[in-house]
Amino acid sequence: SDLVHWSWYMAYGMLIPGSWIAMIANKYMHSYGVTREDLGRVAISQRNHALRNPRAWGYGKELSMQDYLAAEPIAYPLCLFDFCQETDGGCAILVTSADRARTLRNKPAVIRGVTQASTRGQEQMTSFYRHELESLPEMEMAAQRLYAQSGLGPQDIDAACLYDAFTSEVIMQLESFGFCGRGEGKDMVRDGALDIDGRLPNNTHGGLISEGYIHGMNNIAEGVRLIRGASTGQPAKAVKHVLVSSGVGVPTGALILGSD
Repeated sequence: SDLVHWSWYMAYGMLIPGSWIAMIANKYMHSYGVTREDLGRVAISQRNHALRNPRAWGYGKELSMQDYLAAEPIAYPLCLFDFCQETDGGCAILVTSADRARTLRNKPAVIRGVTQASTRGQEQMTSFYRHELESLPEMEMAAQRLYAQSGLGPQDIDAACLYDAFTSEVIMQLESFGFCGRGEGKDMVRDGALDIDGRLPNNTHGGLISEGYIHGMNNIAEGVRLIRGASTGQPAKAVKHVLVSSGVGVPTGALILGSD
């Protein structure tokens, strides 16, 4: 079976995606000085976005650092608020030609680039046998292909919807997509980069962690809203390009949406 690899670690209690990601998060955090407070800053930033979003599970539910640090541990270093929601719901994305989109009622979000990537040694969220665990090589490959397709770079991205099944993956993706250097994701988070007035407002609907887990489709929908200027967490600055990622630890996808 192609799932026989699960028998190599499930016997030791690594039974759920949270414990698989915790293994990688522990190594990454140890190598680069990332703290639980840094993970908490990601969760709190997204919860603050969700407070503006009536659709969100986190709507009206404030989250403080004290609340975060006191939360039930699930798989160290990850606690309850580091995990995405389990959500029943639906989301529809309409894709059509640019010419037809211009005739429709709502402002279109144009796909500037889209890709999928998978790299050597990649398993379903359990890529423990690589030479290093402190990076996301499939995300780095997706970034290279995406920027090459679109002719854009990280400096051109105004906002993001980074796949946030777990908070640690958001920090790691900041490095994967070139928004900062290796080990500097924590510094961006500490500087408030993910907040509504930050360098890279991220998951302005609350994301999978605080809006709902619709397998990342709701993150794509939020990317469209950001381009249209229709997000409940719309930044004050102009948003011309939004990066959306998906599927950390499985065949990885990413796209850039832009204004027409």
